[in-house]
Amino acid sequence: MAEPDTTIWRRLLALPNESRAKTILVAFLVSAACAALVSGATVVLRPIQTANRAAEEQARIEALVRGIPGMADLLTRSGGQLSTVVIDLETGRAAENVTPATLETALSDPDNWTGLDPAADLAGLGQRPDFAQVFLLREGDDVSLILLPLSGQGYGGRIDAIMALRGDTNTIAGLAVTRHAETPGLGGRIDEGAWQASFPGTLLRDEAGEMRFRVARGPASGVHEVDGITGATRTGRGVTNMVRFWLGPDGYGPFLDAIRRGGF
Repeated sequence: MAEPDTTIWRRLLALPNESRAKTILVAFLVSAACAALVSGATVVLRPIQTANRAAEEQARIEALVRGIPGMADLLTRSGGQLSTVVIDLETGRAAENVTPATLETALSDPDNWTGLDPAADLAGLGQRPDFAQVFLLREGDDVSLILLPLSGQGYGGRIDAIMALRGDTNTIAGLAVTRHAETPGLGGRIDEGAWQASFPGTLLRDEAGEMRFRVARGPASGVHEVDGITGATRTGRGVTNMVRFWLGPDGYGPFLDAIRRGGF
């Protein structure tokens, strides 16, 4: 005589397929297995995704640099390499314990973010990271080009961009919008090359050092303005405030001061 099935698994298999208990348990087991697989894949793929994002960012940066008149030759003469450094935004100096490889981990710590006073939060970020990765191009001992990641709120959501500054820290060499959620055909035109072409040569500050940059409401009328986009006033205001914040004292201001003093 056969021994009775005593294991839970055998009892489960012995249940008819129409059994509600069997259906629920099998569904649970399948879901748990899928969740484990997804979690494992996320862990395995995270370094690859991080590397891909870094490669995409580097490609955008190199394309931006090569699109600036005269910069392709300079990039070639300097070995085709941009140097990179993580900046402590509070001091304007190179971060002591954070590198490009550890920046993402550092910024996952809430203690490495600074809350912004609403009056100073021109970019509408709420808080600012304490560290940022920047890129430098040198000609001899002098910094000839500075590439700065920017972010701020537009009309439809967050705008991310990279701004290139000449070594004088006041002349814009170029701008590349890397991400936005603005309205297609209106504010969404900020990612068009024709609009971004109005940035090179624009000055940030006047002779007294006062920040004067802005996106005009129409065609630019001075050396501190870039062309506005018809029907996208709020997007233009968002770009204006983003640039003014990040190039000001709560953003890259201390770092740019250090460059002017020869500290980099």
